[in-house]
Formats: sequence, structure tokens, C-alpha cells
Amino acid sequence: MRVITGSARGRRLETLEGVDVRPTADRIKEAVFSIIQFQTEGRVFLDLFAGSGQMGIEALSRGAKQAYFIDNSKKSVEAVRRNLKTTRLEQNARVVQADFRSFLAMNALRADIAFLDPPYRTGALQEALSLVPACMNETGVIIAENPLDEALAEQYGAFVLDRQYRYGKIKITTYRHKDYLA
Repeated sequence: MRVITGSARGRRLETLEGVDVRPTADRIKEAVFSIIQFQTEGRVFLDLFAGSGQMGIEALSRGAKQAYFIDNSKKSVEAVRRNLKTTRLEQNARVVQADFRSFLAMNALRADIAFLDPPYRTGALQEALSLVPACMNETGVIIAENPLDEALAEQYGAFVLDRQYRYGKIKITTYRHKDYLA
């Protein structure tokens, strides 16, 4: 796994191994950043189920002002920190080991882009989608990665389904504030 483009382009990232780990595939990562290519620079990126941190690191490499990496796994948080050090992007990163519910409840964060890729079929995605709109700027975008057969609602808070993209057995869904749909 590597950083695709930007200041850390080509740098290798450490991945975690195990049955509970499912890194976002490179083609999915490229697709996500194609969707938000003109919305990343100078923005605040929330990588809510960070894993190795590859999505937030990609955002920082592409000029995001700040990235928050949230994961409840100690091993994941340690991997994020090592990857940030390798890419020299630690300065604009905030790494937090916490359950997503706790983080969202106790934080005054205002994100422009939120990327959610929790373990599949656990209900965590739907729960996170119901909580994340409260920490989003109205002009922001929420991006969810999930399997095709996992249902998502048309609206979460003031954020409504914008588009869905299919990549094999994976679906990328974007939500935008109802007052800012294109």
C-alpha cells in the first residue's frame, strides 16, 4: 500500500494483518479521491475507522489542512502514528484511540470530509452515519464504504444521499447537506 499522490507520493504504508483487518483497496482509494479531488486542499478530513490511516494520510498528502484519525484499536493507532512519521505528515494530524461513539459525542470537531469504513455488516456504519452529521460543516461530504448488499438510508440528519458508485462487491456512497446538493 502506497500514498498515491501529493507531498508523500510513493511512500509505502504499513498495513495491519489479521482477520479483522480489511484495508481499503487502492482502486477504491483512487476512486474516493477522484470524487473529492477539488474538495481536499485546505480542508479538515475525518478518518473515523482509521485502521492504518491510509485515507487520512492520502488527504494530508493532497493538501488537507488537518486530518483526524480515530480508531478503538491500539494496534491501529500505533500503525497510524508510524505511517504518519514515515510520510512526515504528523504535524497536521490528530490521532485518537477511542470508540467512534465516544469521540463524536465528546468532540467539537467540524469536518469537511468524513470517510467511514467500519467492519462490514455490524451496524457500525449506520450508527456512525447517524452521528457524523452533527460534526460536519454544511458544505462537507460524508463518504461511506460498504458491501453492495448492506443497506443505507437515504438521509442521515441534514445529509442526504448524493451518489453511489459500485466497484465490484463494494459500494461508495456520498452524502451531502440537503442545502448544498449539486
